[in-house]
Amino acid sequence: MLELQDVHAHYGLSHVLQGVNLRIDRGEVIGLFGRNGVGKTTVLKTIAGWLAPTSGTVRFDGDAIDGVASDRICRRGIGFVPEDRRIFPGLTVEENLKLGFNQVPGRSRVASRDKLAQLYAQFPRLAERRRQFGTTLSGGEQQMLAIARVLAGEPRLLLIDEPTEGLAPMIVDELFVLMAGLVRDGIPIVLVEQNVHRALDLATRFYVLERGQVVLEGVAGDAVDRERLNAQIAV
Repeated sequence: MLELQDVHAHYGLSHVLQGVNLRIDRGEVIGLFGRNGVGKTTVLKTIAGWLAPTSGTVRFDGDAIDGVASDRICRRGIGFVPEDRRIFPGLTVEENLKLGFNQVPGRSRVASRDKLAQLYAQFPRLAERRRQFGTTLSGGEQQMLAIARVLAGEPRLLLIDEPTEGLAPMIVDELFVLMAGLVRDGIPIVLVEQNVHRALDLATRFYVLERGQVVLEGVAGDAVDRERLNAQIAV
């Protein structure tokens, strides 16, 4: 479904991604692990079109999308939930959600209303706070809003960056239950997450990045691969 082949990316003179190769198939959850600053977020931004790769190829459903504008990539079906959530100030929860409808051109009012009802059923906390300004929500509720807003655009692939960072354990549990539900609904996920052990319980496969390169890949449910992962991230 998605494949990166020898992808390089720079921030100015800083060579952040140095030949990244990875893939995700339909129905998979890919865990992307590694220490801070090794390029995990840059991988997601490059896939989403927030950063154009210097060289290499990014393919989605067989079509090259490297260098394609981020809004066009979003409309093709790739939804990105960034680490900073980007909740719009001055807009209510419902107004933030409705912005996600822009990713499905031509959607009827009835379809939009039905989708909004579906999202509120999926995120009851947001339904309770629909008239509240999005930036006044708790950190966990803002994370739910960020995910729900992307889901409003009916993505076929989700990129999620550090969804549980700084959140209380109870909210972390809720978010992992939510992501497991998305997987059951058939939405593949590329997940950057510092809580490696929780992420492995959700993931199908994983990649470990070091200095902008994939240094390890494995199957999340394989005991030997997990041992190799633990040894790698403990270094």
